[in-house]
Amino acid sequence: MVKAKVFIFEHYFDGYPKETDLRLVEEELPPIKEGEFLAEAVFLSVDPYMRAYSVRLPLGIPFIGAQVARIIESKNVDFPVGRYVLGNFDWRSHTICDGKALKGHMFTQDPYILPDFGDLPVSLALGILGMPGNTAYFGVTEVLQPKKGDTVVISGAAGAVGNIAGQICKIIGCTVIGIAGSEEKGRWLVDELGFDYFINYKTQNLEEALKKVAPQGIDCYFDNVGGDVSFTIMNQMNRFGKIAVCGAISGYNEQNPKILPLQYTMVFNELKLQGFHVHRWLNRWMDGILQNLEWIKEGKLKYHETVTDGFENMFKAFLGQMKGETVGKPVVKA
Repeated sequence: MVKAKVFIFEHYFDGYPKETDLRLVEEELPPIKEGEFLAEAVFLSVDPYMRAYSVRLPLGIPFIGAQVARIIESKNVDFPVGRYVLGNFDWRSHTICDGKALKGHMFTQDPYILPDFGDLPVSLALGILGMPGNTAYFGVTEVLQPKKGDTVVISGAAGAVGNIAGQICKIIGCTVIGIAGSEEKGRWLVDELGFDYFINYKTQNLEEALKKVAPQGIDCYFDNVGGDVSFTIMNQMNRFGKIAVCGAISGYNEQNPKILPLQYTMVFNELKLQGFHVHRWLNRWMDGILQNLEWIKEGKLKYHETVTDGFENMFKAFLGQMKGETVGKPVVKA
């Protein structure tokens, strides 16, 4: 019998998650049946959406999340032993799967064998070559649609999605301004990733700083945070400006997030605001992954991972990214 370690969702979060909101248990897994495979987690993802979606989850189930797992036993020819698979297998160390999305799961994407990443780490399937990378790719190219020469602002710019979105805008030929909360993140964005400017929203006056670096106004805004930061940015956008709303992490841990009056600036400047979810492009999933992979090989896209060791430290990694303590994509090495 294989024993799986599983984090069970025990209590709804009140403000920032607490370690006691999740409970680590062990469960014995049955032998696999025909058509099934057994996968062992290698890298697990922590993402802001987990906090936002937690309000929709029933208590007593494994906490949600994706992982890169290695197939260690199989009775399914499409999932051979030794291959790496990407699946929404939740916060668990071992998973039995029949090659389809887990029954009753809120995410309906089927698991898939990872394409050949060459010498790149398989953990990138949770970041730049996975859901966050596709969120940035489709969010920029399909929703925001910036043009060469546009001035683009990215909030949450040092996060898993924001840093990639900014780099893609640079590939297109835009001037890119990154908003983040530490000087370390700012140096990484400008010195390593090629952002044109960085603003520390914690230590600078955002309104004044934006006027200085974008005196002609802002054409496009990729929004990951919401709240006061987004309100300030939208009020400096040019006529017919475009906003792609990817997330609102500033309010995920508040019981009553602040709702700001955006109608005046939207009407006055005729802004276009669109929210989006990456699963809209499931039928083109590999298009985004393979394009980002090509850009990495060409040296046009760079990546950074914050790696936490040990499955038992899943909560630590989760809370750290919620508090802005990570750079790039946070992952847990099982």
